[in-house]
Amino acid sequence: MKKKSIITRVLTVIALGLLLSAIIVGVAFKTNIDDVSKTAVASKTNVDDATKTGVDVAYTPDMSNGADNFYKSDKVTMQKVSFENQYNMKVVGNLFIPKILNKNTKNPAIIVGHPMGAVKEQSANLYATKMAERGFVTLSLDLSFWGDSEGQPRNAVSPDIYAEDFSAAVDFLGTRSFVDRDRIGVLGICGSGSFAISAAKIDPRMKAIATVSMYDMGAANRNGLKHSQTLEQRKKILEEAAEQRYVEFTGGKTKYTSGTVHELNENSNAVEREFYDFYRTPRGEYTPKGQSRQLTTHPTLTSNVKFMNFYPFADIETISPRPMLFIAGENAHSREFSEDAYKLAAEPKELYIVPGAGHVDLYDRVNLIPFDKLESFFKENLKKK
Repeated sequence: MKKKSIITRVLTVIALGLLLSAIIVGVAFKTNIDDVSKTAVASKTNVDDATKTGVDVAYTPDMSNGADNFYKSDKVTMQKVSFENQYNMKVVGNLFIPKILNKNTKNPAIIVGHPMGAVKEQSANLYATKMAERGFVTLSLDLSFWGDSEGQPRNAVSPDIYAEDFSAAVDFLGTRSFVDRDRIGVLGICGSGSFAISAAKIDPRMKAIATVSMYDMGAANRNGLKHSQTLEQRKKILEEAAEQRYVEFTGGKTKYTSGTVHELNENSNAVEREFYDFYRTPRGEYTPKGQSRQLTTHPTLTSNVKFMNFYPFADIETISPRPMLFIAGENAHSREFSEDAYKLAAEPKELYIVPGAGHVDLYDRVNLIPFDKLESFFKENLKKK
C-alpha cells in the first residue's frame, strides 16, 4: 500500500478527537494551504480563497439541550486582560467578575482552558461566565499560539508552553487584590484537561483540578482512539512530519493536520459530524481577528507530533491530596481518557458521568453541563481554611 494511502486510512480513525479542543487529534490528514483537493477526513483548503467562509450557512446546527456557546450574562462583568508567561510570551484572556463580588475581600478564582485547537470564545468563555454567576472570579485564556495570545508560528503545538500558560494565569490571578492566591482552581475542557493536569503536577498553587470531556492529547496521538493505531502507523506519521521539516526549513509551504472537517458528505462519520456541528456552524464557529477561518482548529503538521512525547498522566498521583474531578459524557468517544486518569489518580478523586451526553455536548449544551456539580466541587475545595 502506498505511504499516502496508509496515512490517510490510519487517521480517519484517530483524527477526530480536538482542541481544543480539541480538538480532533488524529494525524491522518494534512491540510496544504495550496492544495484544494478534499478527503473524507478533512478539507484541504486554500487560505487565500476569500470566497470561502469556513461556515456552512445552509447547514442547520443542532441547538438542542440549550446549546449556548456565546452566552452572556448581565450578572458579571468581563474584561480583556493580558499577562506574560515565563517565556515572555503574551497570554490573553477574559476576566469575569461577579457584579455582587466584594472586592475588598479575598475571593476564590478558577482558570478555564479551551478545547485543543479552539479559542477562549469556544466553550471556555461559557464555563467562565456560568461559574462567575455562581460567585467565582474566573479567567478564560487563549493558549499560546492560538487566539489572541502570542506565539509563532500560529497553531503550533507545544504542550510544555500550554501548561506554562496555566501557571502564568495563576501568577496573574494570585496578584489581584481581590483574589485569594491560596484558593485558585483550574478547569480544563477537552485537550486543556490534559494541559491543566500537566501544569498541576508541578504547580501546587492549583488547589483543585477539574476536567470536562478530557482528551489525553499524548495518548490520542500515539495510540489513536481505543488504541486503534499501530506502532508502524505511528512511525509513518513521524516520518512524514520529519520530511516536512525540510520543506519548511527551506522556505516551503506550511502544512496543517487534523482539526475539524470543512464539509460533510455521505461518508462522514459520527465524530466528524459531531465536531462539524460545533466548529463549522454558527453554533460555535469563531475566527479570531486577522486569522483565517480555513486554518481554525488545524495545528501545524510538523509540531503536532510533539504530542507523542506528552505524558500528562505520568505521576498524576502526585497531585494528591489536592482534589480532582473528571467529568465525561456517557456516550463520549473520549470517555476512555477520563476513565484512565481517574484510575491513575490518587484520592481525593471523582469520576462524574453525564447521562446521555457525548463529547462535544459538554462544550455548550447548558442543559447537560453539570454546573451544579462544578460549583459544589470548587466551593468545597476552594473554601477558606
